[in-house]
Amino acid sequence: MDGLKVLVVDDEIRMRKLINDFLSAKGFQVIEAADGEEAVDKFCSEKDIALILLDVMMPKMNGWEVLKTIRKISKVPIIMLTARGEEQDELQGFMLGVDEYISKPFSPKILTARVDAILRRTQSGASDVIKCGGIELDRAAHTVTAGGKTVDLSYKEFELLDYFMQNKGIALSRERILNNVWDYDYFGDARTIDTHVKKLRAKLGDAGEQIKTIWGMGYKFEEA
Repeated sequence: MDGLKVLVVDDEIRMRKLINDFLSAKGFQVIEAADGEEAVDKFCSEKDIALILLDVMMPKMNGWEVLKTIRKISKVPIIMLTARGEEQDELQGFMLGVDEYISKPFSPKILTARVDAILRRTQSGASDVIKCGGIELDRAAHTVTAGGKTVDLSYKEFELLDYFMQNKGIALSRERILNNVWDYDYFGDARTIDTHVKKLRAKLGDAGEQIKTIWGMGYKFEEA
C-alpha cells in the first residue's frame, strides 16, 4: 500500500491532521482538501487517487454534492465521514454510491484498518473471472455483465456480488456478509445489507432473481 494516494476532505484542520498522521504512518500519500470545491479540483488534477475520505458538512460544496460529482466520472472507493448519526443519512450515502460510512467520533485505528481493507481489494492483481447463471464477473477488470450487457456497479455492490457468487448455494446470514464484505465487525443496522441487495438486484435485471432472500436470516445466491 506504500505510496497510494488518499484524498482527505474535511473543513476541520485538526481532523485532517489526525487522519493524515495515521495514514502517513501506514505509508499512504495523503492529499488534503478543506472544502468540496477544492476536493473536486484536486481529485481531477491528481488523476491517480486511490481512495477518498469525505466529510459531509462542508462549505462551498457539501459531501453529497462532491459524491455526486465524482460518481459521474469515477468509481473510486469513497468513505463518508459525518458527525450525524441519522439512519437516513447512512441510507442516502449508500444509495449514492458510498463504499463505507463512518460517524464521528471514530477510532483512527479502525478508520485506517477500513482504508487498508478496501485498498487491498481494489489494488489486488486477481485476474480470475466468475461465471454463473448468465452473470460474468471479472475481478481484474472490475466489470460485470448480465445477459451479455454491462452492469454498472459501485465498489461495494461489486464486492457483494463477488461474495455471493463465490458462495453459490450457501445460506449467508447478514452478520456473515457484513463481516466478510465490509471486512470488519459492523455494529450498525443490518439494513445496510438490504439496501445494497435491493440496488444490486435492480441493476442485474432478471439475473438479480438469483439472489434469494432467506427470511429471518439473510440471502443465498442460486444459479438460474
